[in-house]
Amino acid sequence: MKDPLDALDQRQRSLLAAWLPDIAIEADMSWDLVGTVVLRAKAGDRLVVVKAAGPDDPHLLREIHAHREWTGPWTRTGRAPRLLHADPGARLIVTEYLPGTLVRDTPAAADPALYAQAGELLRVFHDQAAVDDPDYEARMDAKALAWLDGTHRIEPETTEQLRAMVRSWSPEPVTCVPTHGDWQTRNWLNDNGIVRVIDFGRTDLRPAIEDFARLAVQEFRWHPGTEDAFLTGYGTDPRRPGAWFRQRVRSAISTACWAYSVRAEDFEAQGHRMIADVLAETD
Repeated sequence: MKDPLDALDQRQRSLLAAWLPDIAIEADMSWDLVGTVVLRAKAGDRLVVVKAAGPDDPHLLREIHAHREWTGPWTRTGRAPRLLHADPGARLIVTEYLPGTLVRDTPAAADPALYAQAGELLRVFHDQAAVDDPDYEARMDAKALAWLDGTHRIEPETTEQLRAMVRSWSPEPVTCVPTHGDWQTRNWLNDNGIVRVIDFGRTDLRPAIEDFARLAVQEFRWHPGTEDAFLTGYGTDPRRPGAWFRQRVRSAISTACWAYSVRAEDFEAQGHRMIADVLAETD
C-alpha cells in the first residue's frame, strides 16, 4: 500500500518529522481537483491536519497568511483550527483537527439555524479590516476577459456577448475586507449544531459580496429559508445590485472556464447555468 507521505517532497517530509516525530497518518483527505495534499494524522494524543503543496501553488501561502492574520476571532472560540506549524518556503502547514461532519450533502445543509451561525461568523471575519481599493474591479474585469480569451466551451456568440458586457463596464472603487473566498457548506463542519470553519486557501482581501457568491448559486437555491437565515445572522445584505451583477458575471465566466481546464464537468455545467442566468437578466 502506498504511503500517503510519498506525495510530500523530501524537504516537507523532513520538516514534518522534525515537528511531529511520532506522526501516524490516518486518512488522505485530498481533493482531486487541486494539487494540495491533505492528510489527517495523529501526533501523540492529538489529531492534526497536514497540508502540503507544490512550489507553484499559491493556496498554501494564502492559508498560512490567513491563519497568522485573520482567523483569530474564530480560533479563540474554537470555530476554526489553530495553526500549529508552518513553513511558507516549503508550502507545508499543520493545524489542529476539528471535530464535526462536513455540512455539504447532509440533512444539516438545509438547516436555517446553521446558516444563521455561518452569517454571524462571516460578519465577525469581515469586520476585522476595511481597505479601499480603486483598482479591484478593473483587475477582476481583466481576469474575466483573460478567461474568455483562453480555452473553454462557452459558445462563441455567448463569449462575444460576455466580452462586450465586461468591456462596457466602468469599474467602481470598492472596499475590501478579509474574505474566506470559498464560503459554502463544503467548508463548514457541523459539530452537534455548532458550525466550525475550515480551508483558508482562498482567503484574501476582497469585497464582502465575494463570500456570498457560492451560496447564492448553490445552497440558497437548493434549500428554502437558508438565505434569509444567513442574512439575519450576517446582519445586513451588502449585495448592491450593480456590483453584485458584475460579480456574478465574472464568477460565471471563471467557473465555466476553470472547470473546463480541470475537467470538472459538474462545475463546468454549473458555470454555464450561471452564465445563462445573468444573460437572462439582460434580455
